Amino acid sequence: MSALIDRTVTDFLAETASSSPAPGGGSVAALAGALSAALAAMVARLTSGEKFAAAEAEMRSVAEGADALRAELSACIQRDTDSFNEYMAALRMPKTDEAAAAARRAAMQEGLKSAARVPLHTAETACALFPLIRTVVERGNQNARSDGLVAAMLARAAVLGAALNVRINLGSIRDAAFCAQIAAETDACVREAVEGERAILRLASLTEGFLG
Repeated sequence: MSALIDRTVTDFLAETASSSPAPGGGSVAALAGALSAALAAMVARLTSGEKFAAAEAEMRSVAEGADALRAELSACIQRDTDSFNEYMAALRMPKTDEAAAAARRAAMQEGLKSAARVPLHTAETACALFPLIRTVVERGNQNARSDGLVAAMLARAAVLGAALNVRINLGSIRDAAFCAQIAAETDACVREAVEGERAILRLASLTEGFLG
């Protein structure tokens, strides 16, 4: 079966809408982040030519950075589904005796940890988009400013969606130290995303209308 990122949009949407639990919210959050990165790169590349000569080098750097983040977030689409499938495989392990049951419990816990780490990585990667998006909204081609603003909204959605998946998985993990560390890192990402989007929307005087 082909990787999720290689599907057509129609096929990806159909699979998401199917009765299969994966791809689910974590993969869709990663896709939102990849789309955000793509929009940021587009605005940067539209900031070129004689009119934007002073900003061209900076925008080239932004585009390259956004491309790298897009590639990583694109990979997270598949990783999230894979981590879910790994947990489900652990769930199906036999529990015919105490040794088998113990092995199953251990595999399930490791699967849950992986299923928490993957969306955390998605959230952290999407958070790295905000400085790039702010640059294109502030100093990029103003004819494409709305695209940069949508990129900010998508980046926030990616972070919050991924963070929700982290939190759900932490609820079933018994390793208290692991949970505390991952929760702290997740909460930091959420704060950064909310503040990052707010600051970018404020540049276009949109905070009141879009955030209440």
